[in-house]
Amino acid sequence: MQHKVIDTKEVVIRFTGDSGDGMQLTGSLFADASALYGNEVSTFPDFPAEIRAPQGTVAGVSGFQVNIGSGEIRTPGDFCDVLVAMNPAALKANAKWAKPTASIILDSDTFDEKGIKKAGFKTDDPIAELKLEDRHIIFAPITTLTKESLKDSGLDPKSIIRSKNIFTLGICYYMFNRPMGTTEEYLDKKFRKNHALADANKKALKDGFNYAGNVHAIPNTYKVQPAKLEKGVYRNINGNQATAWGLLAASEKSGIPLFCGSYPITPATSILEELALRKDLNVKTLQCEDEIAGICTSIGAAYAGNLAVTTTSGPGLSLKSEALGLAVMTELPLVVVNVQRGGPSTGIPTKTEQTDLNQALYGRNGECPIAIIAAHSPSHCFDAAFYSAKYALEHMMPVMLLTEGFLGNGSEPWKIPSMKDYPEIKAPVITESEETPFWPFKRDSEKLARRWALPGTPGLEHRVGGLEKNNDGTVSSDPLVHERMVGERAEKVARLANYIPDLEIIGDKSGEVLVVGWGGTYGHLYTAVKDLHNEGKSVSLAHFDYIFPLPKNTADVFSKFKKIIVCELNSGQFANYLRTQHQQFQYHQKNKVQGQPFIVKEIVDAVNAIL
Repeated sequence: MQHKVIDTKEVVIRFTGDSGDGMQLTGSLFADASALYGNEVSTFPDFPAEIRAPQGTVAGVSGFQVNIGSGEIRTPGDFCDVLVAMNPAALKANAKWAKPTASIILDSDTFDEKGIKKAGFKTDDPIAELKLEDRHIIFAPITTLTKESLKDSGLDPKSIIRSKNIFTLGICYYMFNRPMGTTEEYLDKKFRKNHALADANKKALKDGFNYAGNVHAIPNTYKVQPAKLEKGVYRNINGNQATAWGLLAASEKSGIPLFCGSYPITPATSILEELALRKDLNVKTLQCEDEIAGICTSIGAAYAGNLAVTTTSGPGLSLKSEALGLAVMTELPLVVVNVQRGGPSTGIPTKTEQTDLNQALYGRNGECPIAIIAAHSPSHCFDAAFYSAKYALEHMMPVMLLTEGFLGNGSEPWKIPSMKDYPEIKAPVITESEETPFWPFKRDSEKLARRWALPGTPGLEHRVGGLEKNNDGTVSSDPLVHERMVGERAEKVARLANYIPDLEIIGDKSGEVLVVGWGGTYGHLYTAVKDLHNEGKSVSLAHFDYIFPLPKNTADVFSKFKKIIVCELNSGQFANYLRTQHQQFQYHQKNKVQGQPFIVKEIVDAVNAIL
């Protein structure tokens, strides 16, 4: 059969299987190899919500989608060009994401009567039942081939079968002309204490590659040229890692040690884990017994002079709400990172949503506003975390950083920045008082930030706590004092608008439709607006990284468009918030609450409907 190498600008691969099949690792290795090759990359890990669903069932299917390209890539892709399904359940759960022209690679060893029945198929022919006959189906006995490949490796049968994901990765490396060197280096490093295991996996990788090259079922392979990236040093990074590194950068720039007190919670836990590795950078971490202890230890660390951080997701943020009010009342710098997930309650903890915005804005007792910043991509989590820490320190207040499971677990290439390009962070730490006795809530005239007097400093003794106080630090229940202090704390947050950048418009500065978004929807909205613009339609994008306060030019931007459509992964929380802040405009909405990110077509259809 004649072999063709087809050049393509973009390709989407979706790896799926049982949660024990190693699909997250397979997808991550493919993404890393592609990023190091020079491609633009965007990934979307899709974990099952159940801790351990029955093996072979649809509920236990785990997926990892990666989009690689030679040009600009902003999303993991709507539908895949290649679907890898390691069992019938994976095929059933993910067939809807395969393009009509897609190739589907199946482990034929799992498509027996038992596997097909367990996946919930009504017939013994999953391909016909799912109407996939027009797809390019590649039935490969992957489990059998892996056993044959490693029969002389000395590994036990269980370990051999667990290597079938690496064999599959070899097939995909052949199909897309990926270099295997970086993956071999990874295997050597991961199994450096077990050379037999490293050698076995490298053999499985090569045998999968060679099998694909010799089987007639794969007549064509594809090549995606490296992207023309700005010069610099790049690495593939996910959002949680970028968040941790942004906080580390802020600690370095400010000269203030970093403390993180957190309780592990999906999908935020890896931020705590990443920071725990950085004792060499004077980072202190504490894995607490509950969410309340996590934020309270962080408040204590802030009082003692640390850049204090606590990380969580939606249910944990609920538990932190009272203590967050304490941080507002004591006016101490604190960064609260909320990696949003599907709710309410436990909800679907491994899926992504933007449903915590109302909680972030209003979820505390009393008049208790806090600054809110949202990251818009995995790599942007670095900048968002850095500036969250900068504003918390310089304005002496809590700042909440909203990310999402889609960002925290997803990855993309990131140009490693030079810290000389980032601004200094100057916290208002004082060592002596201008007045006697010391007034802890005397404010800077521009920011309204109070001074940071560290405990143990002679002459700066003062009282902090949850009770209302006068500017001199004395407890007061005077109604006028309370009203004044509430107003000062609110005005301090409002004045942050003087320090954040203006809202930018992507596309024409005026026109028919302005698409509005915030957080992790950026890539999908950007791509949709770009596609619509290329069709000659008058559509632009305004994406909000700063939620509270809003950029000062928001109303001016909105006024230049005839229609505004707000797109978000909730029932309309940001749209309703905009209605309270800028009532003079009408807002159309496109909402999705499925635990899944938008697909570009959904945005395009929504915009076309109002044009």
